[in-house]
Amino acid sequence: MMNTELFGRINTEKIVRKFLKRLPDKYYLMILYKLKFNKKLDLKNPQTFNEKLQWLKLYDRKDIYTTMVDKYEMKKYIQERLGKEYVIPTLGVWNRFQDIEFGKLPEKFVLKCTHDSGSTIICEKSKIDYKLLEKTINKHLKQDFYYPFREWPYKNVKPRIIIEEYMEDKFYHELIDYKIYAFNGKCDYVMVCFDRFKDNVKFIYFDRDWNIKKTFSNDGIKYGDNINLKRPNNLDLMFKYAEELSKNIPFVRVDFYEVNGKLYFGEFTFFPSGGFDDTRTDDATKYLNEQLKISEK
Repeated sequence: MMNTELFGRINTEKIVRKFLKRLPDKYYLMILYKLKFNKKLDLKNPQTFNEKLQWLKLYDRKDIYTTMVDKYEMKKYIQERLGKEYVIPTLGVWNRFQDIEFGKLPEKFVLKCTHDSGSTIICEKSKIDYKLLEKTINKHLKQDFYYPFREWPYKNVKPRIIIEEYMEDKFYHELIDYKIYAFNGKCDYVMVCFDRFKDNVKFIYFDRDWNIKKTFSNDGIKYGDNINLKRPNNLDLMFKYAEELSKNIPFVRVDFYEVNGKLYFGEFTFFPSGGFDDTRTDDATKYLNEQLKISEK
């Protein structure tokens, strides 16, 4: 016998999802913001970093942003702006998983989708469960990355599969992620992300002189005195390029990798955590609130 209570709940959930999906971005974000922070989203006079990111989603829309977040098209953009040597080599791009010719790929490579975040998979051919991999990637291909937080740049990105050359720094035995928060070409610090594939990924902040900013993250407060991260050889170049790439953009996070002394571009992020991050420390929140300046112009 059918569980009528469960059936009714499922139908209700479907109706709610359809209703929310049809809502204009502005009203959808106002509802989501209220649910997350239990306060009204102020779009007329946004004061906080999270509020300002919601404002930018609605009122700062440039076609180039779609190119910048597309993990395949972005490579052409960076090659034109910085040079081919800063682009991680691409081994192929496909519309469908079944079209990938795995026999022509090296033993180890990186597979991900072009239209989302979080689909990156480090693959070793001798260990791949191809049925599971196909199921996982097909699930990502069907996801609409724009919809959950209405991140407009992703709305028109074509879902594809991209495979890149596997890279690993010999000193750290992983890829350290250097994430620079840039405001109209101004950059003051870098968020360093490491232990990415361990149980506790860590985020530590440094200024341009490689002085640790302990109070900018909970990891900095907890681990700051015991962190031994060497200053990257290309730190000054990272800041230089982040400044160039972020000119005339109110805010964008510009990510880099340093692999065995060589600099590579990572990705652009316009809305960290979708603009709904409630885990930042007071010092980081105060800094971000002050740095991101928006205007009707």
